[in-house]
Amino acid sequence: MSQLNPKIIGILTMGIPVVDQDCALAFYVETLGFEKRLDTTVSAGMRWIEVAPPGTAITVALVQARDGVPVGVETGIRLATSDAEDTHADLQARGVDLDEVLHWPGVPPMFVFRDQDGNSLVIVEKR
Repeated sequence: MSQLNPKIIGILTMGIPVVDQDCALAFYVETLGFEKRLDTTVSAGMRWIEVAPPGTAITVALVQARDGVPVGVETGIRLATSDAEDTHADLQARGVDLDEVLHWPGVPPMFVFRDQDGNSLVIVEKR
């Protein structure tokens, strides 16, 4: 078997469908504490927005929902925190829709939360 020469060298961004990009931008920046990295119009009526936790390379694109790209999805995105319980309490105080912190044997504490459009993400304690 021959050795492949990888053409894909990294992950740049992951998209989350949103109904209202301004509302989503406010949630991710003001509620979650992300930084706005990019906000531009790419064509008539199409806006491209990227946000990310401070100091991270991979961004989240807040993509306009449309046919075939609905909101309210399980994104598969896992975000890291140094303290799941503290982050949970902070987000709960900010009114974020979230589940209880899970404490499963052998895995770090984690919990699911939902953004303003019902898209679910997971926060995992990084040990």
